[in-house]
Amino acid sequence: MSEVFSARTSDPVVEDDLAQARGGDDAAFTRLVKPLRRELHAHCYRMLGSTYDADDALQDALLRAWRGLARFEGRSSLRSWLYTVATRTCLDAIEARGKRALPVDLGPASDRAVTGDGPVTEVAWLGPYPDAGLGDGPAGPASRYEQREAVELAFVAALQHLPGNQRAALLLFEVLGFSAAEIAATMNTTTTSVNSALARARKVVAERVPARTQQQALREIDDARLHEIVDGFAAALEHGDADALVALLTEDVTWSMPPMRHWYRGIEAVTDFAVHVPLVCGSWRHLRTTANGQPAVGCYLWDDEAGAHLAWSVNVLTLRDDRIAEITSFIGRDHFPPFDLPTELP
Repeated sequence: MSEVFSARTSDPVVEDDLAQARGGDDAAFTRLVKPLRRELHAHCYRMLGSTYDADDALQDALLRAWRGLARFEGRSSLRSWLYTVATRTCLDAIEARGKRALPVDLGPASDRAVTGDGPVTEVAWLGPYPDAGLGDGPAGPASRYEQREAVELAFVAALQHLPGNQRAALLLFEVLGFSAAEIAATMNTTTTSVNSALARARKVVAERVPARTQQQALREIDDARLHEIVDGFAAALEHGDADALVALLTEDVTWSMPPMRHWYRGIEAVTDFAVHVPLVCGSWRHLRTTANGQPAVGCYLWDDEAGAHLAWSVNVLTLRDDRIAEITSFIGRDHFPPFDLPTELP
């Protein structure tokens, strides 16, 4: 990055920290970036589809910013400059690692339960995102998406079908409110190229994202009913109660379980899977959480050898008309620490 950037701020504390940071004070730099870390991390997740990849990308981006701070001088905000660094870091990661997928991207739904399904390790899977600390409103005055809308599963999954440049352009314009000219500077390209990338990206995303976001759907469900749905889902699994589970689902419900390849669509197929696998595979316990701006539960399965319920999956629920329309079970205990969930329950 050879461009010259600027602070453009009248806050004397920020100006003082900036001067100290340019002089090599890493504590001052830490103070500068601390208010922006959460939103920058969310941006990296949207770009990369993995909490752990976002961790790595943000760490790398902040290191690049620290080393390049001398070039930050006067014509744009610190926030804009850091987003430029983070975006370019993520584009490098996308070029090296490729996109992430969900089971629905790999093939058609299964009509009957597949009891011998095993993890597919050669696929880079989309992961859940802990949304604690994200604001409810837009990330900027010109943003089209709310912050939580922009981490919803359907939206992040749709982004994975875009090339890196289109993904970056869409996020910077629609989510963060950057202008086409600012994006062109960020990506070392022309405004015409940015507008072209935006047009293609919008078309792909519109085909894959429901017209109503989860935030819109959740606002129509009162808190009592929402807790009833989430707790009812957990109780149905714990009690092995297929009827109680089915009563919570839409007719066209889907259930997928990355890193398992097979997935199910429709009440009959999902019920067949439920009664042959999760409802009979052992003793469950659950902890309520949120993920990707959506209700979720941490699921724990009893293990005789450990003498405890061990972390099994983070189940993210997509709701429609106060029913569960999608269940995405992210299997693996590695998903639990980012949510501050324990990896076992005694």
